[in-house]
Order: sequence, then structure tokens, then C-alpha cells
Amino acid sequence: MGVPVDLNADIGEGFGRWSLGDDDGLLQVISSANVACGFHAGDPTIMRRTCHVAAELGVVVGAQVSYPDLAGFGRRFIDIDPLELIDSMLYQVGALERLALVEGTSVGYVKPHGALYNAIVHHEAQASAVVEAMVAHGGSLPLLGLPGSVVEQAAASSGVRFVHEGFADRGYTADGRLVPRSQPGALLTEVDQVVAQALRLVDQGVRSICVHSDTPGAATLAGAVRVALVDAGHLVEPFV
Repeated sequence: MGVPVDLNADIGEGFGRWSLGDDDGLLQVISSANVACGFHAGDPTIMRRTCHVAAELGVVVGAQVSYPDLAGFGRRFIDIDPLELIDSMLYQVGALERLALVEGTSVGYVKPHGALYNAIVHHEAQASAVVEAMVAHGGSLPLLGLPGSVVEQAAASSGVRFVHEGFADRGYTADGRLVPRSQPGALLTEVDQVVAQALRLVDQGVRSICVHSDTPGAATLAGAVRVALVDAGHLVEPFV
């Protein structure tokens, strides 16, 4: 029997005159957009424009928060002070919320990006800080993350809704973590591979599937995943 499944992608990851990924193509097929909030990518103009297009297409806007790491695209671990991490998250979500409001939409959830996302799978202090930021914000926004992670446990203890996410275009280790991007097998780019993994993840209980915007052919891959989900009897819709 089919289940509701969200299809998300990292969106708005340009900066100034620099652009990354086929945002327009992805926004046509996804149900939720993880919008970069300026710390790993994105700037106010890109953030607002992305919110505008998402609102027009009925795509839910999510805040993709990151370490302050523009040079490293947020993919380098930072041993950041937990209080600074809390403040930086509140800053990023707040900025996107205001721009979304101007464009007639709102922020529906939060998803950490890159190295921060991977760190809070096992880093207890940073996982706690991420959840504390969610609570300080009001506690109503869901948090998107990896099943079985330390941050999921922290969210459960604090009453923050945690949504299981899976990656159609990333390799997994035997223990359910993501293969580091520096290692072979980290990225999946073949349509058949990506589709098969997406369907397998849904069968395992994942309720939001991600395709990265910087994966080659991302819009085509996301479109194929959407078709496969529908053909399997699933309903593609936002989780919020």
C-alpha cells in the first residue's frame, strides 16, 4: 500500500553572480525546498527569489542551516561553540522567514546542511544545540534528519518533531550512515540506481527523499524518482 512521501532538494545554493544546480528544473518536481540561508551558500536576493518561485509552485520552503563556511560550502566540520551554533541557527531561520513572508509563504521546517548534518548524527553537544535552537525558536518546526541519529534522540526528548530523511543519490555505509564524499561510492548518478534506492528507503520507513542539486543531472534524477514513487502507489506531498 502506498504512503505519503516528500521529495526534497537543496535549493538556492548560489552566491552573488555564482550559481549552482538546476533550481528551476528541480522546483518543478519536488515538494519541499531546502533553501540555503547564507552560511554555506545563498544570499538575500537568491533566498528571496527562491521563496518567490517556491510559493508560485506550491513548494514548501525549509531553512537549510549550516556552519559559517562559505569557502568550504558547509562541508567541513567546525568545532563550534554550542551557544554560537544555537545563535547562528536562529539567525539563519529568522532571515529566511522574513524573506519568505514577503513572498507570501513561510518556513515549514529546518534541515541542517553538509558537515553539520553529518556531525549531529553522532556529536552529542552539537546535536543538543541544534535541538535547543529549535526549541528556542518556538518548537513548532519539524527537523529533517538521518534516522537513528543522536539528534533524533535529542529531538524526541525535547518534543521536537523529527522526520526521517533518506538520500536517493548518496551511498550508505553498513550502519546506515552516509559514505563520506571523499570515498568511492559516495555519490549515485545513474537513474536506475537512484530510483531503486529511493524506493528501498521508502520501504524502510523514510518519509522524505532528497536529491542534491549539485549532483549531475539532479532535475532528471528527481523527476525519475517522483515518477517511480507515483508508479509504486505513493503520494508525493510535503510532510508539513
